[in-house]
Amino acid sequence: MQEITVYTTVVCTYCNAAKRLLTQRGYDYKEVDLTNNPDLRQQLSAANSGYRTVPMIFIGKEFIGGYTELAALDKHGTLAAKVSAP
Repeated sequence: MQEITVYTTVVCTYCNAAKRLLTQRGYDYKEVDLTNNPDLRQQLSAANSGYRTVPMIFIGKEFIGGYTELAALDKHGTLAAKVSAP
C-alpha cells in the first residue's frame, strides 16, 4: 500500500474535502500543515511544476494534484489502484 500525504493549511475547504474523501474510502493518510511553513510550501511548488494551491496530495512519491484530481481518480475508479500499487 502506498503512503498518502496531504499537504494542507488551516483554512482550506478543499483540504477538508480531500481528507473527508480519503477517510470515507478507508485510506489512512499523513497530513502536513503548511500554514506556518511557507518555505516548505514554496519547495513543494517549485518541485511540482509551480503548483501553488492546497491541498497538495501525494500517493507514494507521485504528486497527483489537489482535491479535484483526487476526486477524479476516485470517480474513474483508479484511486484504489494507485493506493494499492506496490
